[in-house]
Amino acid sequence: QGAGGSGGGRLLLLLAGLLSALGPSPTSSIHVYTQREVYGTVGSHVTLSCSFWSSEWISEDISITWHFQAEGSRDSTSIFHYAKGQPYIDDVGSFKERMEWVGNPHRKDGSIVIHNLDYTDNGTFTCDVKNPP
Repeated sequence: QGAGGSGGGRLLLLLAGLLSALGPSPTSSIHVYTQREVYGTVGSHVTLSCSFWSSEWISEDISITWHFQAEGSRDSTSIFHYAKGQPYIDDVGSFKERMEWVGNPHRKDGSIVIHNLDYTDNGTFTCDVKNPP
């Protein structure tokens, strides 16, 4: 419960992209790009953008995983997976009913939307992309 005020509360969602170096050559890699900070208003929705570039073709085995680390916590929780051509919202935590997959790996996009933002959504979200040869 925050101190009452006129207007909705603002949330700061921090994003991080993980660089995955895969394959036989050290130059085979994926570069993952996210916004550094995303702000949202309690009750609204926000798109967490995750785009990537790969030096290799986009494999059918590409996987995308989103993790969430609550503000002040040391633990990170997996909240979303894309694997074998299908999106999977993890059945744990407060995001399972509020998350929407809007990405398209063939367009190098791993973005998600979180609906009905709450103060407890403050924290760091990490997008991890793997494109195994």
